[in-house]
Amino acid sequence: TSTIASHLPKALGTAVAIEQARRIGHALPVPADSIAICSFGDASSNHATAQTAFNAAAWTAYQGLPAPVLFVCEDNGIGISVKTPDGWIGRNFRHRPDLDYFHAGGRDLPAGCGQVQAAVEHCRRTRRPTFLHLRTTRIMGHAGTDFEIEWRSIEELCAVEATDPLLRSAAIALESGLFSRDELLALYERVRLRCFAAAEEADRRPKLASLQQVIAPLAPYTPGAVQAEPPRAADPRRRIGAFGGEERLPERQPPRHLAIQINQALHELMAKYPESLLFGEDVAQKGGVYTVTKGLQKAFKGARVFNTLLDETMILGLAQGYANMGMLPLPEIQYLAYLHNAADQIRGEACSLQFFSNDQYRNPMLVRIAGLGYQRGFGGHFHNDNSIAALRDIPGLVVGCPSRGDDAATMLRTLAALAKVDGRVAVFLEPIALYMTKDLYEAGDGGWLFPYPEQGEAMTLGEGRVYPSGAAEGVADDLVVFTYGNGVPMSLRAARAIEAAHGWSVRVVDLRWLVPLNAAFIVEQARSAKRILIVDEGRHSAGVGEGVVTAIVEGGHGGRPFRRVTGVDTYTPLAGAAFLVIPGEEDIVAAAAQLAG
Repeated sequence: TSTIASHLPKALGTAVAIEQARRIGHALPVPADSIAICSFGDASSNHATAQTAFNAAAWTAYQGLPAPVLFVCEDNGIGISVKTPDGWIGRNFRHRPDLDYFHAGGRDLPAGCGQVQAAVEHCRRTRRPTFLHLRTTRIMGHAGTDFEIEWRSIEELCAVEATDPLLRSAAIALESGLFSRDELLALYERVRLRCFAAAEEADRRPKLASLQQVIAPLAPYTPGAVQAEPPRAADPRRRIGAFGGEERLPERQPPRHLAIQINQALHELMAKYPESLLFGEDVAQKGGVYTVTKGLQKAFKGARVFNTLLDETMILGLAQGYANMGMLPLPEIQYLAYLHNAADQIRGEACSLQFFSNDQYRNPMLVRIAGLGYQRGFGGHFHNDNSIAALRDIPGLVVGCPSRGDDAATMLRTLAALAKVDGRVAVFLEPIALYMTKDLYEAGDGGWLFPYPEQGEAMTLGEGRVYPSGAAEGVADDLVVFTYGNGVPMSLRAARAIEAAHGWSVRVVDLRWLVPLNAAFIVEQARSAKRILIVDEGRHSAGVGEGVVTAIVEGGHGGRPFRRVTGVDTYTPLAGAAFLVIPGEEDIVAAAAQLAG
């Protein structure tokens, strides 16, 4: 780890998780009195990600909740070449409420050791967030390209080197009679030789020599084990209790819309995995902005379903901490637009852990994000956000996007299995505008209501859905429409108009999985197509459609006539103007007419 200070939120999350485990009866992989320790520099303490961790730690302690994290600030007074104002760290942190401050001199081991020990013991005993201000010295440049003589005077460099802790420790050893001069020099030489020997041994170790070796730990996937996980049913009594009675089990209910079936699937997952936790802004008593998490806190209590502070960075930091301690976190990001200022917790931290640790460490999680466009009554790009490209650019991430309720349930089962079995980080992207959609072609037809899938039924990673289902070879090949999310019911409605206008048979392909795109499935669907249309509610230059086009071309079918119907490269405006920049049914029909021409 990490980009600047981005490890601090997950350190705090780990500390909170140590205490959370006791409340939910989860067996910890570490001793119960453990504390989480993270270190960082004085310059890094100013970073927004560091500040969010300090704030969340104090917010937690203020409410009397245990958070045994030890923040160790290694203060050498400089960040690469930018000097920290003298006394700034002490001034900034010494009197922060609910962040207990200790100071130790790292230049003098005997003097500093006592305060370091006191800080550790205080954190362990009180279970409170603790800030250890450790005064240190930086000898030589920040990195190989940092030639200090270019920006520091000789006098300053000499003064810094005079504070070398190694020389100071040697002086203490001589003054105390612990070592003689010759013994000290001999020790120094032995340690130097050990260091060189270790470096030479490291240089002899095998190096990464193939692409396969590089990417092997990035995105582990064991299909057989993942597919075997969803059929492993929850304890029947626990499942019945979660839904409030046998007669209320979801498979006994009439067909339902997307929001209800996501809610039912979450009840099911939390009943199956007692180590799972669901958290985010407004998810508890309120049940989420759109009531998708309604009833979950009542069913599983506040230790497993709870509200967080309004800070997406910390929500994802908590998720990593819980995962570190063997739990299954289900964090909610309230809107896709709110993810962007916290995306590095997924990109730089969560998804990179398996890669950089060679799969020695994992932090599995299933992140729910409400997003995409077509909402009515909510304004602007903060609620109608189609910025999918930021997620598609994260190595190792899995992103699923259902358009209907039964798909949502089977997809959630698969995503949970990927997290449990392979330690994967997954995003479940929920199209807000389809949450309450019941009808497809006309009011009252109930065409977008579906029965809840049977227990154990799950969706294979990469598996798409084709309309009409079971179409034989050569049927519905006049036009093949590739789409996802809101584009699915929209394309199905447009298909009727296209068939009537041109006499074509139209096939609509719901990709369902946006990361990774299933290129083989896309190519197979394009193979017999006479014309291809891609309906992508993402922006023209940053959506999903480019990946579909690439798969088709690289699969050898790029000669088909095709069009893309996409969002415009702009932010989404307010009110009715929003529908000027995101694709509509009339745009799909018009694109088909262009293909006909």
